[in-house]
Amino acid sequence: MKESENDLARAEFLRAEIARHNRLYYEEASPEIGDREFDALLRELADLEARFPALARADSPTRRVGGAPLEEFASARHLVPMQSLDNTYSQSDVTDFVGRVAKGLEGRPFAFTVEPKVDGVAICLLYEDGELVRAATRGDGATGDDVTANIRTIASIPSSAPGLPLGTAEIRGEIYLPKARFEALNEARDEAGLPPFANPRNAAAGSLKQLDSRVVAERGLQGIFYGFGAFPEGAVETGGSFVDLLRQSGFPVPPRMWRAESVEGVLAAIAELGELRHSFPFEIDGAVLKVDSLAQRDLLGSTSKAPRWAIAFKYEPERAETTLHEITVQVGRTGVLTPVAELEPVTVSGSRVSRATLHNEEEIRRKGLLVGDRVIIEKAGEVIPAVVAVVTAKRTGSERPFEMPSRCPSCGGPVRREDGLVALRCENPSCPAQLLRRLEHFASRGAMDIEGLGEAMVAQLVGAGLVTGIPSIYSLTAEPLLALERMGKKSVENLLAAIEGSKSRTLWRLLHGLGIPHVGAVAARKLAAAFGSMDALANAPVERLVETPDVGEIMAAAITAWFANPKVRDLLAALAAAGVNMRETESAVSASDGPLKGTTWVLTGTLGIPREEAAALIRAAGGNVVSSVSKKTTHLLAGADAGSKLEKARAMGTRILEESEFRALLAG
Repeated sequence: MKESENDLARAEFLRAEIARHNRLYYEEASPEIGDREFDALLRELADLEARFPALARADSPTRRVGGAPLEEFASARHLVPMQSLDNTYSQSDVTDFVGRVAKGLEGRPFAFTVEPKVDGVAICLLYEDGELVRAATRGDGATGDDVTANIRTIASIPSSAPGLPLGTAEIRGEIYLPKARFEALNEARDEAGLPPFANPRNAAAGSLKQLDSRVVAERGLQGIFYGFGAFPEGAVETGGSFVDLLRQSGFPVPPRMWRAESVEGVLAAIAELGELRHSFPFEIDGAVLKVDSLAQRDLLGSTSKAPRWAIAFKYEPERAETTLHEITVQVGRTGVLTPVAELEPVTVSGSRVSRATLHNEEEIRRKGLLVGDRVIIEKAGEVIPAVVAVVTAKRTGSERPFEMPSRCPSCGGPVRREDGLVALRCENPSCPAQLLRRLEHFASRGAMDIEGLGEAMVAQLVGAGLVTGIPSIYSLTAEPLLALERMGKKSVENLLAAIEGSKSRTLWRLLHGLGIPHVGAVAARKLAAAFGSMDALANAPVERLVETPDVGEIMAAAITAWFANPKVRDLLAALAAAGVNMRETESAVSASDGPLKGTTWVLTGTLGIPREEAAALIRAAGGNVVSSVSKKTTHLLAGADAGSKLEKARAMGTRILEESEFRALLAG
């Protein structure tokens, strides 16, 4: 069979949508859809690629795990890749899985363990001789974010575990926010006028992404552990005995596990866990089935993405019927218009639901929704409310169709749909609905790094009318700031100094902070290095943009359209007039010519500048930054309170520099 243009277009659409949802889930911790809807998109793409092999690509999301590591953290490469699990939603699929295991083991007797599938953030802890040396997120499966400082704030995770065998051990599990803590955190955010977290998993992911570990410590995260990557050979023989070893070594482990030796036993365990799932202090969205014997796991092996010896059974979300009274439209930080269902309040999974996202216009058409319909809603992943079906038999004829607005519902400005994408976007960068989230992002550590200008302060400034757009940050003065709640003289001085300091930030930070569609931190670095100035980038044609590494046609078209907007030109002119740097100020030398060419660095301890800024200086000078000391490490930059990395570097004879020596080296 040969693919048609429709098949090709659908595959491209699915790849773009899956990439967008992966970014929302893994990097921004703000998913729009639940696991079941995401899996349906992934299965549709996999089916297309299977029917038409010419459509398959090496970088297809059907062949990848998780999301890309974040620029703000040092990278950490896993010793053994962190794979995901295949999902199933039916008992017949479980029966088929057991059959595949039996066939793969060629008649050998086997047993399964069944345990709760915690809805958290996957984590990998690296221990050397029982001492915690690194903690990393899953990332793309091969490389994650080094979040060691944040993990050390979680009291239930042992820094020293003498019960572990000597040698290297990667202990794997989930970081989660307890349900009670999640509710208290959202209540506090509501009182402060901040947007609530969508669910405990998002709150946990957002907490781990904090660059200030003191914030993480306040959030109340917990961990639960059940698996391993690298582990001393022969230390344990089964998954069950491994969990027992973790328990004895002081790790929090699943509160209940079942052992089953037949399909009937597995299904009974899944059913029993389903009855208990709401009694656990953490959210669970399924049951994990694993072959217990480690030797048999080795025999069964893995695909490129998932083990053949384990599978996740997802429970059916609870559903309820209600009335769709109206469809309103929200505007997000990047200007995307999102339709929202306004519902007759109804209780689902123990909480009252009155609103649910409808994602986009295509989703409304696909489901055939009319305003006034009786609809079925569920909590996707037990948390995110979603409209899943229409009860057409109960239509009365009074229902009416919905159309997306042709003007932004917040500012009245024009909206446009980018080629090949579903979403409509408001093109006004000063749109009030976008303002709060735009300001927060602009001031964040990964962008313009304006210390003191966080969520609460942004909300105060906007609420008081002191800030009406990004440029007005640079017009703030002391007198009106002193009138704000909890703002003393020293706080005002510090904030104004941070704002002034941000004017000299390098161009890539400004590009990232402005929220150009599809342009994240990595792309911003590449664009700043390629064009050198805001003016050169603003006037670059699409053909020139796509020559930049990692910039494709969709991103190039979005960049061109963004700069063509007169209001964007006004925004940039106002920033330039305020004295904000519009040129790339990091060293212009390439990695092949820089003074740190060929060097590999590890950063440890508390430095006088943000760690990500030091890493950026090293990369700009041609060096490489990694998360752990090895034979390949040439330099260690050591700040105050440096720990095990400093000791290991000394033992290995690695060159160790203090911050003053580091700056002298950069200066040549």
